[in-house]
Amino acid sequence: MYHLVTMFSRARSGDAERGASLVEYALLLALIALVCFSALVFFGGQVNKDYKPIGASLAN
Repeated sequence: MYHLVTMFSRARSGDAERGASLVEYALLLALIALVCFSALVFFGGQVNKDYKPIGASLAN
């Protein structure tokens, strides 16, 4: 019974915020990764087209 009361009081006192912030950071990291991946897909063809002549001139 004491263990249950202790768990309840810890959850009410704010110790549970640590887990919530970890989930929030994970979601934020996933959102940033998604934006970076989308930017690479969107701009990848243009960047490749722009740098292809530079690569060819360096190869000669």
